Amino acid sequence: MMKVAIIGLGLIGGSLGLEFSKNHCVYGLDNNQKHEELALQLGLISATIPFEKLHEMDAVVIAVPVDKIPNVTKEVLDSITDKTLVFDVGSIKENVCNSIKNHVNRKQFLATHPIAGTEFSGPNAAVKNLFTNKVNIICEKQLTDTKQFEKFIHIMGSIPMRYVFMASAKQHDKHIAYVSHLSHISSFMLGKTVLEIEKEEETIFNMAGSGFESTVRLAKSSPNTWTPIFLQNKKHIINSLDEYINNLQDFKKMLQKSEQENIYNSLKETNRIKEILP
Repeated sequence: MMKVAIIGLGLIGGSLGLEFSKNHCVYGLDNNQKHEELALQLGLISATIPFEKLHEMDAVVIAVPVDKIPNVTKEVLDSITDKTLVFDVGSIKENVCNSIKNHVNRKQFLATHPIAGTEFSGPNAAVKNLFTNKVNIICEKQLTDTKQFEKFIHIMGSIPMRYVFMASAKQHDKHIAYVSHLSHISSFMLGKTVLEIEKEEETIFNMAGSGFESTVRLAKSSPNTWTPIFLQNKKHIINSLDEYINNLQDFKKMLQKSEQENIYNSLKETNRIKEILP
């Protein structure tokens, strides 16, 4: 059994605690004392740990909001011994990788992004099997010590995930802006639009079909989580929004001109996504 500390005991950190507890001794640390107490009650961790004792851990997982990850990572790398693995689980990789690229303990850090989650947040949101059969993106593996990477695989061993390796953290952030961050913005803005147009909330719920419900599900996500994500990756998100808005404007023009064939062809071409996401 290894000693693993998790900094940040929300949905992702807490769910990892549930998984790691099967085979390892899990400690937790959160700047919200109520989160620490709740994580203990829920069995997400076996004990809390002060920051000053992180050097005693075999591994430290950083699961704090993305705007806090670079500074927390540097502080952890400053305080550990050469035996400790450090990895983060944020959805933005370039900022943290750039912030510690010249750190003396850079080889002990691994940039990871397990693509999993729900619209809920906090320790109460933690669930078993959240990561089962999901994708875990590993960035800049070439900069991490081989033995530390092997330790990471050992710690994650009980979780059946598919690993995707990307040499460039910048490319990760560019791609994730399209397949994740843009989806959340679309959901938030659709929900905002409907709420502004339809003032009678009961009417919305009575008329909402499964399509609307599934599309706006992400709009239930925590603003505390997603505001820093959007701001930290704004360069790539703005580019993706430009393309998205252009497509919406083109579709609007086709509707205005009743261009049936062009609308059909646009939808038909987009149907190809079924081949990628069956």
